[in-house]
Amino acid sequence: MWNVENGIILLTLKDGRTYYPSIAEIIAWKDDSAFVCEGTEYPSASELPFRISKIGISQAVVTTLSEPEMSISLHVVKRGQTYAMPFIVEANRFADYAIINDVCYPVYGCCQTLNEVISTLAINPNHITFAQYMEIMRSMNQNGVQIVDDGINRNIEYLRTTENQECETKGLRANLFPYQKSGLNWLSFMAENGCGCILGDEMGLGKTLQVIATLGHIKETNGSVRCLVVCPVSLLENWKREIAKFYPSLSVLVNHGNNRTRFYDDLLQYDVVVVAYSNLQTDSAMLQMIDWDVIVTDEAQNIKNPRALRTQYLKRLSKKTAIAVSGTPFENHMTDVWSLVDFVLPNYLGSLREFEGRYGDDIDSAQALEKLISPIMIRRRVKDVGHSLPRRIDVPVPIVMTQQEASFYENGRLAAEEDFGLTDMHLDKIQKLRMFCTHPMVYDSTLVGTDPITLSNKYARLCELLEEIFLYREKVIVFTSFSKMINLIVEDIRRRFNVYTNYIDGSVVSGKRQEIVDEFSSITGSAVLVLNPTAAGTGLNITAANHVIHYNLEWNPSKEDQASARAYRTGQTKNVVVHRLYYVDTIEEIINEMIQQKRELSETAIVGNAGNAESREQLIKALRKSPYKKENII
Repeated sequence: MWNVENGIILLTLKDGRTYYPSIAEIIAWKDDSAFVCEGTEYPSASELPFRISKIGISQAVVTTLSEPEMSISLHVVKRGQTYAMPFIVEANRFADYAIINDVCYPVYGCCQTLNEVISTLAINPNHITFAQYMEIMRSMNQNGVQIVDDGINRNIEYLRTTENQECETKGLRANLFPYQKSGLNWLSFMAENGCGCILGDEMGLGKTLQVIATLGHIKETNGSVRCLVVCPVSLLENWKREIAKFYPSLSVLVNHGNNRTRFYDDLLQYDVVVVAYSNLQTDSAMLQMIDWDVIVTDEAQNIKNPRALRTQYLKRLSKKTAIAVSGTPFENHMTDVWSLVDFVLPNYLGSLREFEGRYGDDIDSAQALEKLISPIMIRRRVKDVGHSLPRRIDVPVPIVMTQQEASFYENGRLAAEEDFGLTDMHLDKIQKLRMFCTHPMVYDSTLVGTDPITLSNKYARLCELLEEIFLYREKVIVFTSFSKMINLIVEDIRRRFNVYTNYIDGSVVSGKRQEIVDEFSSITGSAVLVLNPTAAGTGLNITAANHVIHYNLEWNPSKEDQASARAYRTGQTKNVVVHRLYYVDTIEEIINEMIQQKRELSETAIVGNAGNAESREQLIKALRKSPYKKENII
């Protein structure tokens, strides 16, 4: 016996069971005199009160809801009207037809796709998980079906904008800003649901801290965490120190340099293993032997090229979830985004060929892609969360020397110790050690003509910072005490980035300095001003720049603060981000420690000088500090 109940066509079998035919079967029994089901013949149901349209429906919309639970429904669009598709609970699938005004319309494409996802993932449409929701998004996108995120995305957005839901972070040694708490909530939610994501906050907003807090939360919740952090060489030491500072209960290993282990068992002894992109290929076999809970890629634009070997080796690693950290997730082409998304959620945007066939480098493609990416990316700008931030954001950047730099420095340190001992440390030797912390090309003329990035990790980090600043079309001031370093920076940045670059040092007469500042300020877009802190650290108003980079540190915190105040002063309309670069296990680290001690004593007192009047103990400590350690050489 045939019936129609709530828009669902059903056949009651002779043994009392109910059978739900597909649209193909319905067409068959409407056209024939009899219908055969499970070997038994049933009479035609031509008497049912509808006709079957020869023109089906292909336009459909998947609606997602989250009140009270995550659910999905399917609607078809006919002549501008939207009709809900019936869901057959007993068969756990949507009907592939819609009865509208006594006409039965076949529904093509979308129903089959959605039903395949429901069957494959064993989905209950009235109660889906976030991971299942993302798989539905992926499948519908590949088949051109529109998705209306009526409720689920609203809940995701709530997680990204509220700090009310407190994640367990007992071991965290930091007070998070409200927006950082929201980031922690969201990152933890994504990890719990096994979904990779992109943390795309602008530089200066504490992306590293949010990730560290998330890793700590995972460990406290699950009892353990196995995380791999992949980052540029220049950030290896920073990750090690930030973890030790903010979440000391997380054990961390920086596996890099000549002393790095080749045995995966050694890596299993740590919560967090930090490696460089440059080691992904050489250590690939070892890293593939571990099932990582989380893989974090810092400065994730390093994998924007999907055809690069580092990208391919990274994507071979086994992981439960992934976090791509980048202040510049999109740089040049839409494939940049594809590569990052394909790492955190493989196949979510289809294959590279499919993606390139569907999306171009144009506004329409970007708008269409935004709807798919927004659930898995959180991105805040400094200007948007300024009410939560201090007006000045200081970012310490500890860096490990290259082997060549460490050798130069160590030779100079030993020579100074041999010449003067530990009781009579001359200022010129101190200055020479500071110079060794700039760049090998500054003190070795035979290296001229080499790409300066390849010789210095500090200079490589400077260029990475500048590249991100330039993408936002913002301006930056770089301070360094050495004229040769000023010349190196100016010449290389002009050539490398093709942006306005100028300098002020003692050779620039006073009357010319303001003209240079005015010219710098008038530039539309990005520009760099390289300054000597003695010649240009006071008196100049350079509020056109909202980034300050101290390439080498000064003994006197007041001198450093006065230099930073060229940008951070009355008239500045943006938050100022101050980056302080220094080499670990060198005199620069001693300078950094002394600066912090002095600031603790007094935030306003002018203390210290060029270095010759510093305490003997500090100078001895500086002389003994050696970068030439097996575990530190890169």
